[in-house]
Amino acid sequence: MSAPNSSDELYPIAVLIDELKHDDVTLRLNAIRRLSTIAQALGEQRTRDELIPFIDESVDDEDEVLTVLAEELGNFTPYVGGPEHAHILLSPLDNLAAVEEPLVRDRAVESLNKIAEVLSPQQIEEYYLPLIARLSSGEWFTSRTSATGLYATVYPRAPEGTREGLRAAYGKLCRDETPMVRRASSTNLAKLITAAGESITNDLLIQEVVPLYMHLASDEQDSVRLLTVDPLIALSEKLGPEAAERELGSEMKAMIEDKSWRVRYMIADRFVTLAASVSASVVKSVLIEAFIRLLSDTEAEVRTAIAGQIPGFAKLVDDSALFVERIIPKIQELVNDGSQHVRAALASQLGGLAPLFGTEATVEHLLPMLQRMLEDDFPDVRLNIIAKLDMVNGVIGIDRLSQSLLPAIVKLAEDKQWRVRLAIIEYIPILAQHFGVQFFDAKLGTLCMSWLGDHVFSIREAATVNLRRLTEVFGIEWATRTIIPQVLAMAAHPNYLYRMTTIFAISTLAPAVDVSVVDQYILPTITQLVEDPIPNIRFNVAKSYEVLIGVLKATEEGRGVIGEKVKPMLEKLEGDKDADVRYFADEDLEEEGSEYIQVQFAVAKENDASWVRIVIVIVIEGHML
Repeated sequence: MSAPNSSDELYPIAVLIDELKHDDVTLRLNAIRRLSTIAQALGEQRTRDELIPFIDESVDDEDEVLTVLAEELGNFTPYVGGPEHAHILLSPLDNLAAVEEPLVRDRAVESLNKIAEVLSPQQIEEYYLPLIARLSSGEWFTSRTSATGLYATVYPRAPEGTREGLRAAYGKLCRDETPMVRRASSTNLAKLITAAGESITNDLLIQEVVPLYMHLASDEQDSVRLLTVDPLIALSEKLGPEAAERELGSEMKAMIEDKSWRVRYMIADRFVTLAASVSASVVKSVLIEAFIRLLSDTEAEVRTAIAGQIPGFAKLVDDSALFVERIIPKIQELVNDGSQHVRAALASQLGGLAPLFGTEATVEHLLPMLQRMLEDDFPDVRLNIIAKLDMVNGVIGIDRLSQSLLPAIVKLAEDKQWRVRLAIIEYIPILAQHFGVQFFDAKLGTLCMSWLGDHVFSIREAATVNLRRLTEVFGIEWATRTIIPQVLAMAAHPNYLYRMTTIFAISTLAPAVDVSVVDQYILPTITQLVEDPIPNIRFNVAKSYEVLIGVLKATEEGRGVIGEKVKPMLEKLEGDKDADVRYFADEDLEEEGSEYIQVQFAVAKENDASWVRIVIVIVIEGHML
């Protein structure tokens, strides 16, 4: 057989290259996504000499195509010959970093940073630093904006003699006349401080970087100022508590009191991180007042953000008495805040204070707030309180919790919002485990059974799971005496949804009980429903038999019940007029047959000697072995 023609092998590659020039955007996109295939076929040398220059000339395209191209080039180092040739990729990415579409520029910057990580110091000095200089001094703001994202990756790896120039160039970008460039400088300043590590000393930070931060923090545009929170935190962490207080203390206070609510929101959203970067004395002397001020802010968004910081800040204060004295009164005001979002944020955090406060302070200060918020009109507030009750329970114990909150919890069990009812259902087994059988039967038993008749399916489904979990807590005997009779009684209800719920409950409960309960209580009810007039009931009966067979086949007694009571009902359902019923009945019979073991005993006499012959016939998927 003759060798394949090389032109035939290269034909698909030629098609791909043609698609890169095609008028159809979809074809060009597909070709860009398969650039690696083209590069592999061309080889490293031709990729460097032909493909990359071609791509460099093709950056005038749709934004969607350019976005994919910028992303692909970041992974192209292996196809151009490895790190020693990776600088070849900088040219097209240089052009892409200057386009108008922000998403394309972002992808180009990500790819440039990825390539910078594999370049040698010589390549960085020869190729990468000139690229940064070009972008930083570009005529259009787009290139200068992209340049701000390149300094953090390259600064620690740049030759020491070039670092001063890099700092000067970044400082110029921080003072750029275009707000978009200053915003990008603010965003990337924290990354630069963090990435620089030991390559920037504290003296350099104070002499050069802190003034840049001060300039950005006092910018006339609030869109710039709000982005200086992360640089403030990065500087504080790098300088250390004492130097941070000395150099940045006034700026912290200024940001907290900023006239723009968006700046105050950003500082509130990162308050704990900022507080962790300063000394304990600053926390108590300065930041407690700041925290109180933000809790009383005129804007609901700011109050919402600071409410999410409450447990974290309480941990940093590390003085529950001081926290209770100064901050709890303001938190109590938020319980009745006019904004439902503020109350919901507070509700999600209050429980986290209990482990910090201890038993007495939790009972005295937190429980009254929890009680009020459990009665809040907004359902998310009630849900958030319920979600954190386990934290409160771990501190004060279930007895005190039940005395204080049980009436409210019982009331919530009938809440008009089904999500609230669902949250209560999921919490019931925990309460049951702590309360014990007598208390549960007296206070919560009727409530649990009432959920089986709820008009929302998710509630009925959760209620059946809840009954199984209660059975696991209190035992089979309790279930047989209390809940199973009530569940089975619903099988005679005239409303078919109640009968359906009975089937679901039986299927859920069966794995938690033993064979005798299934035989004596469950099977008679299921047998009764085999002849239900509603096809959907019979269909679910057939499905439930699969679960029951799984429980029964575990014991010899159960296998006998399968043959005596289950199999005849399945055979009856196999002749049902509904196709779905017949299908599941057939499935169940196959399941039953695959595990059925028949043992036959035969006694014979040979040469006046009695012997027993045991024949074991195992039927697996219809085959006799």
